[in-house]
Amino acid sequence: MFIDEAAIFVRSGKGGDGFVHFHREKYVNRGGPDGGDGGRGADVILEVKPTLNTLVDFRYQRKFVAPAGVNGGPDNMTGRSAQDLIIPVPPGTVIYDADSGELLGDLVKPGQQLVVCKGGRGGRGNTHFKSSRNQAPHTAEKGEPAEERNLRLELKLIADVGIVGVPNAGKSSFLAAVTNAKPKIAPYPFTTLEPNLGVVELDMHTTLVLADIPGLIEGAHQGVGLGDSFLRHIQRTRVLIHMLDGMAEDPLADYSQINAELALFDPQLAKKPVVVAFNKMDLPEVQERWPDIQKILKKRGVSEFFAISAMTRENLNALLWKCAELLQTAPEVEAPAELPVYRVEEDPKAFEIRRTDDGGYRVTGAAIERAAAMTFWEFEGSVRRFQRLIEALGIEDRLREMGIENGDTVYIGEDYELEWQD
Repeated sequence: MFIDEAAIFVRSGKGGDGFVHFHREKYVNRGGPDGGDGGRGADVILEVKPTLNTLVDFRYQRKFVAPAGVNGGPDNMTGRSAQDLIIPVPPGTVIYDADSGELLGDLVKPGQQLVVCKGGRGGRGNTHFKSSRNQAPHTAEKGEPAEERNLRLELKLIADVGIVGVPNAGKSSFLAAVTNAKPKIAPYPFTTLEPNLGVVELDMHTTLVLADIPGLIEGAHQGVGLGDSFLRHIQRTRVLIHMLDGMAEDPLADYSQINAELALFDPQLAKKPVVVAFNKMDLPEVQERWPDIQKILKKRGVSEFFAISAMTRENLNALLWKCAELLQTAPEVEAPAELPVYRVEEDPKAFEIRRTDDGGYRVTGAAIERAAAMTFWEFEGSVRRFQRLIEALGIEDRLREMGIENGDTVYIGEDYELEWQD
């Protein structure tokens, strides 16, 4: 089953918690802190697997959660870092942040990777908080929280040659004749409902990958018919075969219409090398039309054209060798013209305070929310450290300006509730 769009949820691994512990050994009085650090949480990584050509696996699994790092232990034992979660994707996968629309990456080459969620770092054990003033710190950090995001994946097939044309022009018959592909073939429009790939070996040193694109009609760039969901697969090709239906009422009108749709979808498509194939030459009435069609194509400046029959295989080798010749000078496929969504860089120390309906104060901001998530609230030393951060960021001064009083509730993000005490 060919699937070229998918929506998935990914979450990285939380960092392991730091450990609070003190050295205990016979004849060693008042052993110092020896709590180890937590391990790093796993990243979520998308990686190109060349044997894949569809996103169908994401129909059955849409949620991917990476493992957390292991907590630290006594004797300065650092917790084990989690193994990164590798998600295989086919070549040609474009990744977007589903919520912001941001373009995150375009994976093309085998083995190419993209980190979409970074694992949290491990929290520090109490060994790190020893000082001349505090020889026995009951303080540690929890692991850094995980990242999560919703992703939208789009697949753009990667092929040397794309076969385009109106429905029922004979594109699938051509692909079946020159490759081992088995596309559905029938004498009615829109038989092909999904792109098909095939490989043809012209000789020991010349191989072409062909992509049969479902038939295009007027308005395809706006989603009419089988629409723009298939037009993007042509963007990855370097040469086009424009298949004309020799039995069509006006093959040249079809030719002009398809060219217009390609240009409207992506102006770069109009610049690709094109070979015109006038199909169904096994029929006498098509043979009679060919001289006039040939003359008009020449007048329109078309230099590469062939009269073929997918049924009898007439001129197919000549057509394919011409494609191979054009590939020698055809430009490589460039990165997509799409640009990432611009986002103003936020100050990680910035915060915002607003009053809540119950008369409390809600504090939000990257640094303060991250610190709250990494605080061991059961340890007095950790709480004092959090209080010093509130002072350093200017949150305490701002709360006083807003008129906070003893007993008022302070919310940190959505998960933590504190009571204010002077």
